[in-house]
Parts: sequence; structure tokens; C-alpha cells
Amino acid sequence: MKQFNEYFTTIYYYLHPEQQNASISHQSIRILQHVQKEQRVTIGDIAISINISHNTASEHVKKLERNGWVVKDRSVHDQRVVYIRLTEEGLRVVKINTELDVEKLSKVWATLTENQQREIERAFKLLSEVASNVHDY
Repeated sequence: MKQFNEYFTTIYYYLHPEQQNASISHQSIRILQHVQKEQRVTIGDIAISINISHNTASEHVKKLERNGWVVKDRSVHDQRVVYIRLTEEGLRVVKINTELDVEKLSKVWATLTENQQREIERAFKLLSEVASNVHDY
């Protein structure tokens, strides 16, 4: 397990994009990522997901909304329920702050054989699928 984490952090270290928005906090990125990955996210869901109070989650979401990265939508079935979703700009911000740099990754990918590419893709697909099905880490 330790070795896997070292591999993962090495990959991210060398292939991460240059940060274009240094003013965004780690918690804000985690919230944006949660909204990106989950369906029908509420402030309560965010609070539980990153282990903060409902009020703190609400304040973070207000800041993200002021930045134009998220919008709130009331449920059509229950007006008391408010869902958070990413804007196009919010999606851009979360991608810049969580994904690998496409150009760097392409250069590395081009050095691999087709068999190596398929093997890596299969392994990451499997790990991604298993990780998305585990909610109690």
C-alpha cells in the first residue's frame, strides 16, 4: 500500500498542470470535486463528505457561488431541498486543480507500448470502479 501511494504521488508530482488559480483552498477544491463526482449534492452532503459543520459548508458554498463556480437549484419535488451543481467555470477550475496535464500525460503515454497503455488503462479503470463503490474508507 505504501509503495502504491508513493507511485501515485510521483505521477501527480511530475504530471500535474501548472496551477493557474493559487487562491483556491484545498477545502474548496474538495467541495468542487465532490459536486463533480456525486449526483444531487446538498450542503448537508458536502458537510458530511469533508467532515465539517453544516454552517461551515454553507459558507464555503456561498464563496464558491460568489466566484461563479457553483449554482444552487431548488428541488422541484421539495422546495426545502437545495442542490449544488458546478458551472462551466467551476468544472474548469476543478479540472485544473485535480486532473493531470494532458500534454505531459500525452508525452509519457507516447513512450509506452500499446500493450503497456492497455494494461495501465485497465488497472486504473478497475481501481476507479472499485473506489467509486466504496463509501466508508
